[in-house]
Amino acid sequence: MQTSEPVVTYICCLHMKRAIVLMNLGSPDSTSVKDVKKYLDEFLMDERVIDKPWLLRALLVRGIIIPFRAPKSAEAYKTIWTDKGSPLIIISKQLANALKQEVEEPVTIAMRYGNPSPKDAFDKLIKENPDLEEVIAVPMYPHYAMSSYETAVEYAKEQHKKGNYKFRLTTIKPYYDNEEYIHALCESIKPHLDKEFDQMLFSYHGVPERHIYKGDITGHHCLKVDNCCEVPSEAHKYCYRHQCWTTTKLVTERLGIPKEKWGFSFQSRLGRDPWLQPYTAARLEELPKEGVKKILVVCPAFVSDCLETLEEIAEEGKESFLHHGGESFEMIPCLNVHPLWVGAIAGWIKEYVNGNDEMVLS
Repeated sequence: MQTSEPVVTYICCLHMKRAIVLMNLGSPDSTSVKDVKKYLDEFLMDERVIDKPWLLRALLVRGIIIPFRAPKSAEAYKTIWTDKGSPLIIISKQLANALKQEVEEPVTIAMRYGNPSPKDAFDKLIKENPDLEEVIAVPMYPHYAMSSYETAVEYAKEQHKKGNYKFRLTTIKPYYDNEEYIHALCESIKPHLDKEFDQMLFSYHGVPERHIYKGDITGHHCLKVDNCCEVPSEAHKYCYRHQCWTTTKLVTERLGIPKEKWGFSFQSRLGRDPWLQPYTAARLEELPKEGVKKILVVCPAFVSDCLETLEEIAEEGKESFLHHGGESFEMIPCLNVHPLWVGAIAGWIKEYVNGNDEMVLS
C-alpha cells in the first residue's frame, strides 16, 4: 500500500491534458514606422533588456533611441518582409505545425514582444481545450540570458499568474549543450562544409558585460577569472558567454573544424556601454586583412531566421565583409524547421510526458 500513491500520481501525470507554447522574441505587426516604434518601445522598455531605472530608461528609449532607430529599423524590416509578413512569425508558425505532426499535444506560438502574446496563446489553448491541466513553454533561446531566455520565461509566468489560469506552467531549460540540439545544429551546418572556406564565424547575439556580472551567482568568476568560460563554476548555469562558448566548442569538435578555422563573436550591440567582445561587425571588417577571404557565418543563438540574421548578417554583414576585401560570404540558415530540430523538441516533450523531467525547470 505504501507504493500505491506514487504510482497513481505518476499514472495521472502521464494522462494529464497538456499543450505546448513555442516562445520567441517577436516582431512588429508591419514595417510601418508606427508599428516598429510600438514594438521597440515594448522591447527596449523591458528592464531585463535595458537594465536602468525606469525614468532613465524612458528618457533613453523614448527620447533618444526610438526617434532615431525606428525609421532605420522599419527600412531594415522592409528588406526581409514577405507577402505573408514577418519571417520570424512565419517560421514560428511553420515550426508549430511541424511539431503538431510529432506530438499528441496541441501546439501554438507566443512572442515576448508584440503578437501573439503569452496571454493570447493561453486563451486560445483554453478555448480549444477547456480541460487543459498543463502548458509546456519552450523558449526559442538555447542559451540563458536575462535579456532573452529569462525575460521570456518570467513574462510568461507573469501572464499566467495575472490571468489566474488553472493549468500549471512548465518551462523547458536552456539547451545549449543538449545532445539533440547540438546534433540538429551540426547536421544543419554539414551541407555547407563542402564549400571552400577560410573560417566559420559563430556569431551570437550580444549582451552588455554588466548582464554577465549580474548573472554571476558566485560574484567572482565571470569575466574575472582567466579563461573563465573554460574553468568549471556554478556561475555557468546563468552565464550566457560560457553557454555560447560551449555550443561553439561542441559543434566544432563534432564537425572536426580545427581551431584555426573557426571564430567566435557577438552582434547587435546597442549603446556605448561595453558589450561582449569581439564584435561581429568589427571582425567582418578585420578578417579580410588577416587573410580570411572566404567565410561561413552561423548564428546559433537564433533558432529562427529573423532581422538579426537575414538583414544584419546576410545583408549588412556580407556587404561589409566583401567591401573590406572578402571574396566569399555565406550565412548558414538557422534551424528553422529542420526535421532534426523538430524531432529534438518533440523528444523533450515525450520524455517529460513519460516521467523524465531532466529538460524542465524544477
